[in-house]
Amino acid sequence: MIAIGSDHGGYKLKEEIKKYLDEKNIEYKDLGTTSEERVDYPKFAKEVALAIQKGECEKGILLCRSGHGMTIVANKYKGIRAAALYTEESAKFAKSDDDVNVIALGGDYLTISEAIRIIRIWLGTEFKKGRYEERIKMIEEIENENMK
Repeated sequence: MIAIGSDHGGYKLKEEIKKYLDEKNIEYKDLGTTSEERVDYPKFAKEVALAIQKGECEKGILLCRSGHGMTIVANKYKGIRAAALYTEESAKFAKSDDDVNVIALGGDYLTISEAIRIIRIWLGTEFKKGRYEERIKMIEEIENENMK
């Protein structure tokens, strides 16, 4: 299950991504927003991060104008490894090397087809484990030291 959330700047892209997920029979939970009316992005990044923390969803997709603000908020939550992605290559390495569980996409910088290709690659790439898994454990140790 994928949690998906956007602010007004990512709303149109979110709606197109939902169509793709429906076509591929990929389950998702839409956590808002519901229109292009101005809203504050931290609320939606928080909802997606909490859905993952609570075990309601395994992954998350966040959409705003740039992807940066959403990434910052999501990474404030323990267990979340979020990255703003702009290329297929960044999607591949975010998953294979860092086991990123939340991606943020910028509606001002990506076309619908680019965003879908990034999602497809992110979902289809396996985490390498090995030395990369040891790095994830290091990240978890840092979280345990610094996050409640």
